[in-house]
Amino acid sequence: MTARVTGKKILTGALAAVLSLTMTQAIAKGADQSTVNLQHVVDQAYTKYKDFKEGKNADYIPILATVPSDLFGVVIVTRDGKIYAKGDVDYKFSIQSVSKPFTASLVMQQQGPEAVAEKIGVEPTGMPFNSKVALELLEARSVNPSVNAGAIAAVSMVQAKSEKDRWKQVLQNLNDYAGSDLKLMDEVYDSEYSTSWSNRAIANLLYNYGRLYSEPEEALRVYTRQCSVGVSAKDLGIMGATLANEGVNPITNKRVLAAEHVPELLAVMAMTGFYDESGIWQYTSGLPAKTGVGGGIVTVVPGKFAIAAFSPRLNEAGNSIRAMKAIRYIAGELGVGLYGANPE
Repeated sequence: MTARVTGKKILTGALAAVLSLTMTQAIAKGADQSTVNLQHVVDQAYTKYKDFKEGKNADYIPILATVPSDLFGVVIVTRDGKIYAKGDVDYKFSIQSVSKPFTASLVMQQQGPEAVAEKIGVEPTGMPFNSKVALELLEARSVNPSVNAGAIAAVSMVQAKSEKDRWKQVLQNLNDYAGSDLKLMDEVYDSEYSTSWSNRAIANLLYNYGRLYSEPEEALRVYTRQCSVGVSAKDLGIMGATLANEGVNPITNKRVLAAEHVPELLAVMAMTGFYDESGIWQYTSGLPAKTGVGGGIVTVVPGKFAIAAFSPRLNEAGNSIRAMKAIRYIAGELGVGLYGANPE
């Protein structure tokens, strides 16, 4: 057991070191975005993909199928709070899995990154985000905070006195990242919780294996509320810009995450943030990101800005096709990939 934990620490430390180095390099010698018209590149991305029709809304959560499919918004938020936007960037949709790294960061803030590595894990699964096969096959069970099992485990790790307190902390943490008072979308929660048989099975299996740290149904309810919080693309941009700004919200100037923990969180996003397409996302964009079946994606350029986009139509992996293409286009045009410029 000691060898396995040590290995995880070494891996997490190595990823953090790489992210920390690239953050420094990005600030020191990356493309100078002060000389680039960020609004122009946002407008270009929006225009390029606004008529793109591929994919379809998620429907395994019934209410997600009712979101207008043609909605599309793109935004860049810089580390000093400047916002460049085009399209439906104020439309509120459910955050879904984009919430996952932010709750993982709350656990990091309370207990340190080592607790996430040891009690959840940081490895990709190579399987769908809601896979129970991965939970059975892989010894870590919860595997990483970006899949449903790991995200439910992260909620259960929040240091809370009650279910009410647990939810209050999770929501307040999301509010702190967004710099605004986000609201629970009650209809989304009711639709999702009433059909959450798969996630209920995951929570119970985790509890059975000793990898859940609160009562299963409590963790499931709070996790489902977390996924049902309403955000806009602009909100996601500010949340991502908080990470680009080393854990300080650029709008409110409130520190949300200790600067020394940001590299670990970005490492998790880089390795696992795009479900089982995380490898190809890194291969083509070179940026840490998190996606959700509500249609939102947030991507972080450390030390510079965040790129966020929203479009409900998804591919088979559960990623928004238009949002993915728009962000990938912007990253390529600006040459901001962590591993070097990677234009389309």
